[in-house]
Amino acid sequence: MQSVCQRVGACSSCLKRQLNGFMGFIKWQRRLVPDCVRTIYSETGKWEKTYGLETRKRVENWWLPRIKDQFCRISETDTSRPKFYVLSMFPYPSGKLHMGHVRVYTISDAIARFQKMRGMQVINPMGWDAFGLPAENAAVEHGLHPASWTQSNIQHMREQLDALGLSFTWEREVTTCLPEYYKWTQYLFLKLFEAGIVYQKEALVNWDPVDQTVLANEQVDDNGCSWRSGAKVEQKYLQQWFIKTTAYAKAMFDALSDLPEWYGIKEMQANWIGDCVGCFLDFLLKVDGKVTGEKLAAYTYTPEAIYGASHLYILPTHRLLHGNSSLKEVFQREFIPGKDSLTSVTAVNLLTHQEIPVVISAKPNFENYLDTKIGIPSTSAEDAAVAKNLGISFTEVIETLPNGLEKVTSSAEITGMTRQEALKAITQQAKKKRIGGDLTSDKLRDWLISRQRYWGTPIPIIHCQTCGTVPVPYEDLPVVLPNVTTFTGKGASPLETAPEWVNCSCPRCKAAARREVDTMDTFVDSAWYYLRYTDPHNAERPFNSELADYWMPVDLYIGGKEHAVMHLFYARFLSHFCHDLKMTKHREPFHKLLVQGLIKNQTFRLATTGRCLKREEVDLTGAEPVHLKTGEKLQVAWEKMSKSKHNGIDPEEFVKEYGIDTLRLYILFAAPPEQDILWDAKTDAMPGVQRWQTRLWTLVTKLFEARASGTTPDPELLKKKEKAEARKIWEQKNLVISEVTEYFTKDHLFNAAISRLMSLTNILQQASRPLILHSTEFEDALASLCIMVAPMAPHIASEMWKGLAHMPNRLCTHHHWDADVLHQSWPKVDPEYLQPSDVVEMSVLINNKACGKVFVPQQAARNFEEVHELVLQSELGAKHLQGRTIQKAFLSPRTALINFLVQE
Repeated sequence: MQSVCQRVGACSSCLKRQLNGFMGFIKWQRRLVPDCVRTIYSETGKWEKTYGLETRKRVENWWLPRIKDQFCRISETDTSRPKFYVLSMFPYPSGKLHMGHVRVYTISDAIARFQKMRGMQVINPMGWDAFGLPAENAAVEHGLHPASWTQSNIQHMREQLDALGLSFTWEREVTTCLPEYYKWTQYLFLKLFEAGIVYQKEALVNWDPVDQTVLANEQVDDNGCSWRSGAKVEQKYLQQWFIKTTAYAKAMFDALSDLPEWYGIKEMQANWIGDCVGCFLDFLLKVDGKVTGEKLAAYTYTPEAIYGASHLYILPTHRLLHGNSSLKEVFQREFIPGKDSLTSVTAVNLLTHQEIPVVISAKPNFENYLDTKIGIPSTSAEDAAVAKNLGISFTEVIETLPNGLEKVTSSAEITGMTRQEALKAITQQAKKKRIGGDLTSDKLRDWLISRQRYWGTPIPIIHCQTCGTVPVPYEDLPVVLPNVTTFTGKGASPLETAPEWVNCSCPRCKAAARREVDTMDTFVDSAWYYLRYTDPHNAERPFNSELADYWMPVDLYIGGKEHAVMHLFYARFLSHFCHDLKMTKHREPFHKLLVQGLIKNQTFRLATTGRCLKREEVDLTGAEPVHLKTGEKLQVAWEKMSKSKHNGIDPEEFVKEYGIDTLRLYILFAAPPEQDILWDAKTDAMPGVQRWQTRLWTLVTKLFEARASGTTPDPELLKKKEKAEARKIWEQKNLVISEVTEYFTKDHLFNAAISRLMSLTNILQQASRPLILHSTEFEDALASLCIMVAPMAPHIASEMWKGLAHMPNRLCTHHHWDADVLHQSWPKVDPEYLQPSDVVEMSVLINNKACGKVFVPQQAARNFEEVHELVLQSELGAKHLQGRTIQKAFLSPRTALINFLVQE
C-alpha cells in the first residue's frame, strides 16, 4: 500500500510541476496513471461516477485543446447565411491577463458559442491594440525595444487566453503596430486629409512632463493629472494635428435615435456631443489692411444671421495672445485686462466676405469650450451691448412679421428666407466651400491626435519649404517606423534621432524635405479595427466592401464603461466617414452594446498614510481588519482590482485551484453583466457553481447506470403517476429553453440563465428511478440541459455529452449523438408546448412562500380578478386564506404565479 501511495505522490508532484504556469492546462500530457487516480470516459470508455478535483482536471485538460472552435474561417464565409458578429474590445498587450479581461472575453465566448449552436455564421475575433506609451516606457526602463516587448507580451497573453478555453477566430487576428495594419490607418488619415477633415494648427495642449507627450482633454483627470503617468499636466503651445470630428457632430447625434437601448450609453454619447444648433465659420485675419495668413474658425449659434455680424470675439487665453502667432504682439499690446478690447486686427468672413473687427473679451470664459465667437447683435442682446459700447456699427438682419414669423433681411441672396431656410442655405454654402458650416455644439472639440512619441502610427505627411504640407502618396504607404534603438523618455520625439528616416525628398518638387515626427494617438488605430476584422489579410485596401457590408454592423459589442465615450465616439466617427466614402453600407458600426461592470475586491489602507496593504499584512481574525504589524485599524473598501492596490486575483492561480469552467460560471453567475462583481470566493456564487457542476455530473451518472443496468427501457412501463411526473419534466424543459434563450438573446442575463438551468437540474434530481430508466422526457431534458450549459461551461458539458452519446439503450433519436455537444443545435421549444392548453397550473404563494397550486382555465389565467376569485374558492384557498386579511395580491401571468400578502 505504501508503494502505491508513493507512486501517487510522485505523480501528483509531477502534475504540480506541469501545472506551474498557466499553460500547464494546455500542455498536459497523457500518461499511464495508477488505478487509484480518477479517469474519464473520453480517455478510457469508463464513466467516472463522481466529479472530484482529479476528474475535473482530467476533463478540462482532455477537452481544452479539442473545443477550440474556429468561428467562420475567412475561406468559409458564406454571405447567403445569417451571420452574427460578436466583438469584445481588444486589449492592450500589457503582458498579463486580469479578471476584467476574463469577464469580457468569457461573455463574448459564451455568446459566440450560443449563436453558432443556433445556426448562425459567427465571428468572434481578437487582436491587439498594440501601440502606446507603456512599450516606450519599458524601452526606457529595461532597455527592451518596444516591438520586442510588445510581441513577447502578445505571445504570453494569447497563451493565457487559449488556456481559458476561449474560442476566438484567431485567423482574423489584427495587431495595430504591424505595418500591414497601420498602412491602412495611414490610408484613412490621407482620406480624411483629402476631405479637409484633418488639419494642423497651433494649440494650447495638455503636456505630460513625465511622459513628454501631449494628452487629449479626455485623458486628463479631474485633478488635472495625466491618466497614464499621474503627473500634473502643464499647458503648452505646439503645432498639432487635429481631426475635425465636429464635422460629423449632428449626423452622429441624430443617428443615436436609430440605435437600440444602450443602457445609458446613448445618453452619454448625446451629452458628449451636445446640442448641435450652431456652426463654425472660417475667417482670414488682417492687420492694417494686410492679409496675415492667419485663419480663424469662430462659432455662432445663429448662422442664418451671419450678415448681421459686428465683431469677432476671442478670449484673453486665446492662442493668438500666447502662442507663436505673428499677431501675438499686436494683441498683447492692445489688450486691456478686465475690459472688452477693440483691436486693430480685422477678420474677413470667407463666406460673406464681410470684414469685421476682432475684440478681446473681458470675460475669462465663453460657453463650454468655446474660445472664439461671432458677435451678432440681431440675435444676442449681449453682442449688441458690446458693439454699442465699442462703437461698432451693425445691421439688423432679423425681421418679425405681424404673424410672428421671423424672416432674414439685408442678407444678400438669403434675404426673404425664413430663419430655418436661411440656416440651411448658409451651412450648405459653407460646407460646399469647405469653410465651416457643419452643425455642432459649443462643447464638442475636434480630436487632437498628435503624440510626441515613437511607438505609434507615423503620420504620413512630409513638410517641404516650397510646397508646404504634402501628403505621402498612397503608393508609398506604409510609412514604416524606423528602428530606433535609444530611448531616454525625455526631450523631443525619438523619431528625431533617426535622420535617415526624417530627411526625405518632397513627393511634388523632389527638393529636400522632412517627415512629420509626431505619431498618431492610439485611439485612431482602434477607431476602425472592427472593419479590418471583416477582411484582415487584404493587401490591396483596408477591407473588401462586400465583406464589410455582410458582417457589419457588429451585432454585439462588449467592453468596459470607461470606453463608452471616447473610443465609442471615435469609432462611430470613422464609421460615418467610411460610409460617406461609400466604403461601407452601414453608417453605424455597432448594433447592440453590452457594457460590463468592473470586478472589485477589498482594499485595506492605512488611515495614517493611505498606503494599501498586501493580504499577508492584514489580520482578519478579529471583528475588524487591522494591520498585522502595528494593530492599526484599516480603511476597507471595494475597489477595482489593481496590482498597486494589492487586491488583484491572478486568473492563473484561480484556475489551478477551481478550474476553467468554475471560473467562467462564477463570472457569469455572480452578477448581471452591467453590474460590478464584488469578488469573494466564500459567497454563495462560488460554492453554488461548484455544487451545480457536481449535481449535473451526478444526473448523467444516474442515467448512465440505469440504462446500463441490464433492464431495457420502455416508456410503456411507466405508471400513471410517473407519466404525470414525466409530463412536468417536459413542461419544465420547454419553459427553461424558452427563458434561457431569451436571456441569451435579449438582456444577456447569464446569471438568470444559470439560475433557471439550476432549477431544471433540481427537478431532474427529484426524478424516481423508474422515471430515469424508462422516460424519454428525462433523457431529453438532461440532453437539452447539457447543450444549454455548453456555451458557458464547455469542458464539463463536452464530457457529459460524450457519456450520454455512448450510453446504452438511448431513447431520444433527434439529437446528433455522433457530434460533440458544441456542434449540437440549440434546443427549441416543442411545438406542442406552444399550443395553449385548456387549463393552467397556477402557483400560489402566501407572503412569498409557496403553499400549493390551483388549476385555472386558460382564458382566465391572465385576468387578476378571475384568478384571485378562483384561488379563494379553491380547496387550497379555503384552507390557507379563509378568515385572513389579504392586504395585497400580485399576479404574474408569464410565470403562472399569484402571491397573496396577508396579515400575520
